[in-house]
Amino acid sequence: MPHVRAIIAAAVAAAAIAAALPLLAQTDSRLLESKAAFGDWHADSPGTRRLIRPQDLPAPDLAASTRNVVAVVRRTEAEKPVVPAGFEVNLFASGLSRPRLIRIAPNGDIFAAESAAGRVRVLRSNADGGVQATVFASGLLNPFGIAFYPPGPNPEWVYVGNTDSVVRFPYRNGDLEARGGAETIVPRLPVGGHRTRDVAFSPDGRTMYVSVGSGSNVGDGMETPGAAELETWKSTHALGAAWGSEAGRADVLAFDPQGKNRRIFAGGIRNCVGMAVAPQSGELWCSTNERDGLGDNVPTDYITRVREGAFYGWPWYYIGANEDPRHRGEREDLKDKITVPDVLLQAHSASLQMTFYEGTQFPAEYRGNIFAAEHGSWNRSKRTGYKVIRVIMKDGAPTGEYEDFATGFVVDDSEVWGRPVGVAVDKDGALLVSEDANGTIWRITYSGKAAPAR
Repeated sequence: MPHVRAIIAAAVAAAAIAAALPLLAQTDSRLLESKAAFGDWHADSPGTRRLIRPQDLPAPDLAASTRNVVAVVRRTEAEKPVVPAGFEVNLFASGLSRPRLIRIAPNGDIFAAESAAGRVRVLRSNADGGVQATVFASGLLNPFGIAFYPPGPNPEWVYVGNTDSVVRFPYRNGDLEARGGAETIVPRLPVGGHRTRDVAFSPDGRTMYVSVGSGSNVGDGMETPGAAELETWKSTHALGAAWGSEAGRADVLAFDPQGKNRRIFAGGIRNCVGMAVAPQSGELWCSTNERDGLGDNVPTDYITRVREGAFYGWPWYYIGANEDPRHRGEREDLKDKITVPDVLLQAHSASLQMTFYEGTQFPAEYRGNIFAAEHGSWNRSKRTGYKVIRVIMKDGAPTGEYEDFATGFVVDDSEVWGRPVGVAVDKDGALLVSEDANGTIWRITYSGKAAPAR
């Protein structure tokens, strides 16, 4: 029963704190590579790093695919994210309706998509430490992406990615409610299958990016055309463009800010759930969910720079020229034209929103790094994900390593209390994390009382 579990959890937590206070200041700084990097949640702890290379992937195994759905339980007072030594984590907001993506307005207000409820909320800290929550817009269809336009300190619009469209609302800094009705900018996006639609703008404001995930796991039901028909398709569409029910899907689409001049910016990305534009370089990045059904560790999810005109493999290949056995021999012409992602993550982590850390509150080594929310696996015999990671950057480029930053959302092998979705950097440099299992948002700050993870 929930109250019994709460009593036990509280007792265990109290005993652990009393007995192991010196250990709480320590951070696990192991680097796990190759097969060791594939492990499950038992190996997770703040500071643990992983480096997975394309050559580390085992062979696909259709027979080894596992359905392992997690049970979500109510969070007890003793349960909260675990962060590195020197950091503090506090509950910022609770009682929300499955908060998903979160973004910070230039004035510091926090916009949160409550997708299932069809609305976007604005959260604002009060002087007394409380949080004011207002519905900015409602009546939306699975809203997810939120972007302010034009980029910069004084936006005039808030763009929202519905699952079937992109709309925008007139806006001025400080608005708690939309000052006008929704204006449809992109009237039609494919529906069904993956439904998250993120929205982002290039730094100059000329290009609007919209992510559209696949309609199926691996092009299910997408019939292969004849040779002549395929050649015609290839000559008139972007590299690796899917057709039929998957046309215009598994892509990052590009438009102008008015929703015109639609084109495929990059393709073969099964589900780019979260997008971010690098502040310094202006490069577009994707946090991506790869396919299911090939075994516990195949293929990896990934976070990557997205090159214009590039093709990332879906549905025929994954992580380079690794052919999906379910599409064997169908597109050999693409084998040597696939862009390999930058940072490979544990398979089935379900990587969602990502953000660049450009604040000054955290230690200098964090600046320019990426935080990403891992929602957690179901297609894996040993559970993974359910954490926030830090992607290590050096001189503006990814090293391929990533590090556990916030863990502790897993109760045991079958239960979790939290499923991270959103990450955003507050105006003061704190990191905000949303999770949609118990409807909370957490605020992570750096106190400097202990050495940070290295």
